Amino acid sequence: MKSNKIQPQFIKKYNPRIGLIALATDFIIERDFIKIIKDKDIDFFVNRIECYNPLSKENLIKMSEKVTDVTKNILPDENIDCVVYGCTSGTIAVGHDTIERKVKEAKPKAKITTPSTAAIKALKKLKIKKIAIFTPYSKKLNDEVIDYFSSQGFDIVANTYLDIAADYDIGKVDQNFLFKTLSQIEIKNADALFISCTALPVLNIIERLEKELDKPVITSNQSLIWDTLESINMNKNIQGFGKLFNLDQ
Repeated sequence: MKSNKIQPQFIKKYNPRIGLIALATDFIIERDFIKIIKDKDIDFFVNRIECYNPLSKENLIKMSEKVTDVTKNILPDENIDCVVYGCTSGTIAVGHDTIERKVKEAKPKAKITTPSTAAIKALKKLKIKKIAIFTPYSKKLNDEVIDYFSSQGFDIVANTYLDIAADYDIGKVDQNFLFKTLSQIEIKNADALFISCTALPVLNIIERLEKELDKPVITSNQSLIWDTLESINMNKNIQGFGKLFNLDQ
């Protein structure tokens, strides 16, 4: 038998590549990304990072120590256009610069986005100055989120939190309960409502909330996906997820 060798032909054009670092206990963020990007020519890869409970600044910092290794294992030795670190409170606890440095050690050419920095960009894009903040976190972690947004120049005029200690419980919060609760909180003095946490199931109720509250609603996952798509120039023709996506359309 004679074997024939054929020279392969490789594709010359690649889709933009997104690499998501999701918390091991977060079963919402990946689903939210797919819901928005599923019809786009984007290659989407996910790796998970070990999460320590209860959620606390100390445990969030401990989790971040593995960022470089987790990033490295998203298509090893291949380029990623944008690496997404999917933890709002974790980015606030550690600092965006630290997360960026750890990601760049593994993927030096990648752009970086995080929920906290994406939310800041989104609020500034909407020219928001006074915000109401809703979090599912414990009181201590909730207050750290408030302090972060205050340090970024925003006036926090209202705050509500759920006092949930474990990340895996946040994704179990009933969506109907969330809509009812969020539509009834007092935010008349706010320009917008910010809902923190990538594990909270709120993406599907953003537009209903905006109609109910007559205010823009920004969430961790919504703003994170928006900023990710901005970084790869794919943020077009997206409907159903709030005013943020309609600004340039």
